[in-house]
Amino acid sequence: MKRYLILNCDDFGQSKAANAAIMHLLEEGKVSSATIMPPAPAFQEAAAWARSKGEGKVGLHLTLTSEFSALRWRSLTGRKSLHDDTGYMHKTVLEFEKKAQTQDVRAEIAAQFQAVRDAGLNITHVDNHMGSLYGIETGRSHLPYVLWQCSIRRLPFRLFRKVDPNDTMLAAVPGIDEILAKLTALADTLGVGMPDYLLSHPFHVEHGETYDTFKQSLIHKIYNLPEGVCETYIHPGVDDAEMRRLIPSWEKRVWEYRLALDEDFAYAMRDAGVILTDYRYVRENLRRSRIKSAFGLLKRLTKK
Repeated sequence: MKRYLILNCDDFGQSKAANAAIMHLLEEGKVSSATIMPPAPAFQEAAAWARSKGEGKVGLHLTLTSEFSALRWRSLTGRKSLHDDTGYMHKTVLEFEKKAQTQDVRAEIAAQFQAVRDAGLNITHVDNHMGSLYGIETGRSHLPYVLWQCSIRRLPFRLFRKVDPNDTMLAAVPGIDEILAKLTALADTLGVGMPDYLLSHPFHVEHGETYDTFKQSLIHKIYNLPEGVCETYIHPGVDDAEMRRLIPSWEKRVWEYRLALDEDFAYAMRDAGVILTDYRYVRENLRRSRIKSAFGLLKRLTKK
């Protein structure tokens, strides 16, 4: 078994700072892909660039929340339950899970798929902003519907089969193994490809953290990647006055942009024998037998 890494840039289309960083990293081949946010204010700029470049490494970042006080966006559909009292999408996953009506969520998901199509983008995969569709806070998950939408489009989705024991953030989620077993069985039954592992890291600068300690923590993960296909995601942004004003976590985003360009990180990838890949590899190689998966899912659902 070889070790592969998908390095995805989330939040393409969020802001001009995000767009500038992601465009640069894609042009330089420093990252695997990016996922674009149709409701966000810089979506049209990101989509126009990707279309003009014939960029084949852009996925859909299904966006149902708008978390920053100074940078808000509305849904594409205008459905009331998708918005808070200010008229923007809910700030938190908890608010979204509690208040968004299922029919409105499904209408918005369909609208975001249509938006990338109307923009002339042939997306390569799908993921979800802030994990709002996973049911993390209340157990109210929209993933079965999302997986079905991916299935009919033959698109991979950001799920993962196993938790790397070295990933303390994911390993700490209660019942994560059983949750993953059910979701991956459903994804396999529907023919939706996914990576083997997801590698997480904090979005904000932690107490005492510096760029160098952050870089070393990611390099450590590179040398300890499990066999198979892993994804990790970053939210790169160029350091500008607008991003500093709008996004509280701006410094970590600047670090992530810098990391992807850092020769130490590139050397670690080469030295560890890690192969940078993308979701086309997942689509072509990581879909399981649908018949066997269907029997496995049925067994799980009927298990007492």
